[in-house]
Amino acid sequence: MKKFRLQIPDYRFLSRSFLLMTFGVTAAVSTQTGAATPTPSRETQMSQQELDVWNDPVFRKQFIAGYGVNSEIEPRVMPEEVTILDKIRTLMAEDMPKAEAVLKKQIKPDCSAILDFTLGSMQFQQGRMTEALDNYRKAVAKFPAFRRAWRNLGLIYVRDGKHDDAISAFTRMIELGGGDAYSYGLLGFAYAAKQDYQAAEAAYRNAMLLQPENTEWRLGITRCVFKQRKFEDAVTLLEVLIGRYPEKADFWLLQAQAYLGMKQPLKAAENLEAVDRLGKATVDSLYTLGNVYVTENLMDLAAGAYRRAIDVDAKQPIARPLQSAELLAARGALAQARQVSAHIRTMLDKQLVETDRRKLLKLEARLSMADGGGSAETAGVLEEIVKLDPLDGEALMLLGQHYARQNEPDRAIFYYERAASLDAFEANARIRHAQVLVGLGRYNEAAPLLRRAQEVKPHDDVARYLEQVERIAKTRR
Repeated sequence: MKKFRLQIPDYRFLSRSFLLMTFGVTAAVSTQTGAATPTPSRETQMSQQELDVWNDPVFRKQFIAGYGVNSEIEPRVMPEEVTILDKIRTLMAEDMPKAEAVLKKQIKPDCSAILDFTLGSMQFQQGRMTEALDNYRKAVAKFPAFRRAWRNLGLIYVRDGKHDDAISAFTRMIELGGGDAYSYGLLGFAYAAKQDYQAAEAAYRNAMLLQPENTEWRLGITRCVFKQRKFEDAVTLLEVLIGRYPEKADFWLLQAQAYLGMKQPLKAAENLEAVDRLGKATVDSLYTLGNVYVTENLMDLAAGAYRRAIDVDAKQPIARPLQSAELLAARGALAQARQVSAHIRTMLDKQLVETDRRKLLKLEARLSMADGGGSAETAGVLEEIVKLDPLDGEALMLLGQHYARQNEPDRAIFYYERAASLDAFEANARIRHAQVLVGLGRYNEAAPLLRRAQEVKPHDDVARYLEQVERIAKTRR
């Protein structure tokens, strides 16, 4: 049997917001942005991209062969009707509309269901689904056990997105002893559109049993097992697909997501690197790769992945690159965080608006402060930020830290007090202020600040620090 030629540029199982990690699960793999899951607008509508059954030569051959009659399980045909069918069979190959016109003239209300079925199939082939549907319904009304008619009703219902009707039609056909690969596969599609993934998986597996080389059915099973979080099954299914189509980045990405679901991040990283080697890495896949390396404490590799993510799209918003650098800094990888921040400035600087520029400046200031540095130039930049936005609590806190390290306690206190007036920064600002006062030996003034910080945001470490300050304050009275 001839294999399907894939026509799926964007794999339908994962919303690209992914293939984060969020698959559905986000993720999606390819994305760490939150992932993916469904609306009827795309996932429940039939199109040639979603199921390429309609152009498959085997399917077409079977469909056309279906004009014949199986007398053991189908309506009996009167001799005069056999003559009509023989006449139009030859004509159909030459002029389908003319054959249809001839058949219409011969059809009577009490004719055999075979004639209604044949007329419906001719209309189906010409793309007139409403008329075909009407004739197939007439056929099953006359002969309720007419399983070929039930099959074709199912095909039309799937194409029209009427999934309940499609399920009923295909189920009836199977009950009557039918059941080919296409019917099982489209039954699986209909169940999946209704988010009944167990039933969909069973139907797809029957289809794949009958057509093991059909990629559509294997993809359908993969989608269903993903939805059921059966990641080991997904990995196995995708292993076959990757073997058949090693150039298909979507399959590598899906398997990476499955590995993440199985808590095997380094295997996921191998797949994501393979996608990059194929030249098909995306911003999402590279940020996901960087995040994987961070969780595995491979900071140099993480920084490299983040830089590659920046290179992929020089017009991307600054939020994700900044978050990546901040993540590295939070894990103590200051050198790597500086590499990423420098790359942001090199690659994205021209497109930064003023708000983004201030964010980048604050990131650079935090990195400078983190290892005990913090130049006068950095402080000048932060003071300029505060002039532009007096309520920028982060900049106020950084200035307080800078002047505390420069042994200028009064200026540090000035900025901490300003930060404390902002609800989001009050607790931390009061703690920092108290630390400056403790450094000056002013324990009695520090204690009320720590007590207020505990009221705003209780923390065990602060409670212990407050006890120590109060104890020392008492001994100095």
